[in-house]
Amino acid sequence: MQIVRSMGFPKMHKEESEKRDFLPGFFCDLASFNTEIVLEKGYGERLGFTERDYIACNKSIRFAEPESVYKCDMIIVLRCPEVEEINLIEKDSILISMLHYETRETRNLLFKEKGINCFSMDAMTNDQNERILVNYKGTSRAGSRIAFEELKKRTESFSLLDKDVIKVSIIGAGAVAANSAKAFEEFGDNEFLGTEKGLIIQMLPRTITQNESFLSNILEDTDILVDASKRPDPSKYIIRNRLLERLPKHSIILDLSADPYNTSIEPIQVKGVEGIPTGTLDKYVIEPDDEMYKEVPETVESLERRVVVSCNAWPGVDAKDCMELYGKQLLPFIEVLLSKGLDELDINSRNMYERSLVRSSLDHYFEHNKNKR
Repeated sequence: MQIVRSMGFPKMHKEESEKRDFLPGFFCDLASFNTEIVLEKGYGERLGFTERDYIACNKSIRFAEPESVYKCDMIIVLRCPEVEEINLIEKDSILISMLHYETRETRNLLFKEKGINCFSMDAMTNDQNERILVNYKGTSRAGSRIAFEELKKRTESFSLLDKDVIKVSIIGAGAVAANSAKAFEEFGDNEFLGTEKGLIIQMLPRTITQNESFLSNILEDTDILVDASKRPDPSKYIIRNRLLERLPKHSIILDLSADPYNTSIEPIQVKGVEGIPTGTLDKYVIEPDDEMYKEVPETVESLERRVVVSCNAWPGVDAKDCMELYGKQLLPFIEVLLSKGLDELDINSRNMYERSLVRSSLDHYFEHNKNKR
């Protein structure tokens, strides 16, 4: 049985605006385990917490430099570490993070090569294949709110629109799409109830998006176009760049999926809407002439442009609420890993969280997808 003697919690340094560290209360719930907890120096500071706040919740906590944090038996961090950080992780260690196996083929192979035991937070699902560790509401609401505010600002409180009805077109029919629709309904009610204006929300299933004639007619009257899709094949576009010419000039494209480009695989991985860049927590409103368009691969058409609202970490916009939720959702998984060895995990266990852990492992992903690679 592999015993976890230490747990490391590094900070995320990719963007200045990234604040998502687990809250002190999360570590209170881990105090009953005989496990050293190592937090990176400065952990939680951007959320307003001090070292004293964390140690008051759990006496097993100490603070250290990143190199020490990544040497722990188990490393837990929301966003996947960068390559130089992955190289600090020792063989047979456990990494729990948002790893997005389906769209990170190159990184998956690096984990396998280094012998790291990976469990992806976004792959932790129940027996009905519904995500357990997820913040659909936070993802959808943050992006939808910003897109709505940008349209309002750029059309002078919608007064410059030569129509009484604002139209939001959402690609997708899953939880992110549904929460986005709910958010827009609320924003529309707050803005237009009692006035002569209104808001229509329309969902675009595949029967529509696969037909360019249907899609073209819809785009002509769309004020906010939302990509909330989850594509089975990330090498395929949903909307080609040439069709964006049909969007009104004032339109906002909201990228909730925020899939990255990946030119290191063949065929390359692309975004659902061809030619748009991916934003960050530091910059999630992207103008048509923004320098970020230089990051779009040269083989991807990006001639037709509109204002894009995009972020590779949407829940991080409301960081404290996000981490309070993730802490509650993650705790049962950690409890399983602290009480059982990796070789004891059973996909047929009576414990739902244990079954989910097995399904979220990189080994399970490789086994399940070996015939697709």
